Parts: sequence; structure tokens; C-alpha cells
Amino acid sequence: MTEEQKKQYAESLKSADTEEWIDLVFYRPIGFRWALFFQKLGVTPNAVTIVSIFLGVAAGVMFYFQSLSLNIIGMSLLVWANSYDSADGQLARLTGQKSELGRILDGVSGDCWFVSIYVAICLRLMPEWNWTIFLVAFWAGYFHSKQAAMADYYRNIHLFFLKGRQGSELDNSRQQRVIYERLSWKDDFIKKLFQFFYKNYTAGQEHFTPCFQRFFTALKEKYADGVAPVEVRNLFRQKSLPLMKYTNILSFNTRVIVLFVSLFVNMPWIYFVFELTVLNVLLIYMVWAHEKMSREMMDIL
Repeated sequence: MTEEQKKQYAESLKSADTEEWIDLVFYRPIGFRWALFFQKLGVTPNAVTIVSIFLGVAAGVMFYFQSLSLNIIGMSLLVWANSYDSADGQLARLTGQKSELGRILDGVSGDCWFVSIYVAICLRLMPEWNWTIFLVAFWAGYFHSKQAAMADYYRNIHLFFLKGRQGSELDNSRQQRVIYERLSWKDDFIKKLFQFFYKNYTAGQEHFTPCFQRFFTALKEKYADGVAPVEVRNLFRQKSLPLMKYTNILSFNTRVIVLFVSLFVNMPWIYFVFELTVLNVLLIYMVWAHEKMSREMMDIL
């Protein structure tokens, strides 16, 4: 890698604070190579995201079969999909093609992957579990969405205090609702549909963080656009940094490792149990710790 490419690679990352070690040693280097390749071809980040959706859904289909060889093909497709998921963000940062639609699409892609995976596993386990497995999968999927949403929110909060608004994708439901209301169902059907789900997504994140909302509101009232002095931002970063490891566990890599292990031992139901127990306990702790930190920052402010 040339010096110029090393510089580009560093610029393609979000931050050392929020990157998971598996991403840093595997997905980000691969994603960067894909990003450079797509940049030469003139492919947009959103197009890369759409391709990742097809790869991830195909991976899910492979998990329906009892054949381990087909499951391994599915695992490979899911890894490929996630390398594209990394590449689309890196490409957007390299080319300055970041957009609201791109951020929404990025979230939709992961949802599509896991809906496919959940349905395939349920159909696979039907002979043994009957329709009960769909109920288990529904609750696992529901809590999965909460785990991923809060991990994403806390990561973007951290990036806001680390890099400011330009370095973060921190959104609020009020702003998203205004965007939604400005769009027309007749002229902007697809965009308005995405925006409908996204405004509810951001509202859900805010619902779980009342103490942070009070702190952030006070911060915006005291300082322009909520950008606090360096000493306040550094203190927030210091308190928030230990929580970043939990946001990473609740994201992609840890849950997929458990998924792959459950497929290797031919007991894919283990993955659902892991989400309903271990990851939910982690989610509860992370919300409690972040709210406690927000109360402390409010007192300091």
C-alpha cells in the first residue's frame, strides 16, 4: 500500500475509538480495496449497498439446508456481503458521497440479511419445533433490532463528541419527521417510505435515552449546535470510550460468530437463545451505564 493509499485508508475509517478489532484486521482492509475498485468504476456507495443486500439474502437461503457445505457457502456469502457493507461506507467517505438515503439503505441492508437468515432457520427447524420456532425467532428479531439500534446510536453520539457533527451521523426524530412531512407520497414514494421507518427508528433510540436527551438539549441551549468546549468533549469521550466495546459486541461480528458456530454444530436455535439472553443482558447494562454517564455530565454542565 502506497503512502497516499495509507492516508486514504485512514480517512475511510470512522475512528479508532469505535472500530472493532475484527473490522480493523479484516473487514476494513478488504472493504478499502473494494472501495478503491468501485471508485475506479464510478460505482456509487448506494449501488454497493444494494448488491450487499442480494448477497446477504442469498446467504440466508443457504442456512435453510442441513448440508454443512451449503451452510459454509452461506457463511462465505455473508462475509462477502459484510465486506461490501464496509466498502460502501468507506467509499462514501473517500468520495464525499455520504447521504441520508445511503445511511437508511445501510440499515435496511442488515435488516434484509437477518430477515432472510431468521426465516431460513425457522423453516429448517420446523420439523422439530413446529410453529413455536417462529415465535422464538420473532422475539429474537425484535430484540436484535433494539440491540443494533442502540449500539448504532451510542457509537454516533461518541463520534459527535469526538469529531463534531461532520464526523458523526447523529440524527434526531424531530428533524427526520420534518423531512418526512416535506416529501410527497405521489412524487417521492420510495424515499418517503424509507423516511417513515427512519423517523420511527430515531424516535425509538431517543425513547431509550431520556437522560442523554436532557443533557444534549441543555448542551445545545448553552453552546451553538451542541458543540461544547474541548474539555467537556474530552470528558464525555473519556466516560463514553469504555462503552464502545459493548456497542461492537451488539453489532455484527460477535452475533455472526455465534451464528456460524450454531450452524457448525447443527443447532441453529442456539443463535436465537444467545440473542434473547446474553445480548439482551448486555443491552440493558449498556443503556443503564450510558444513562448514568449522561446524568453525571448533566451535573457537570
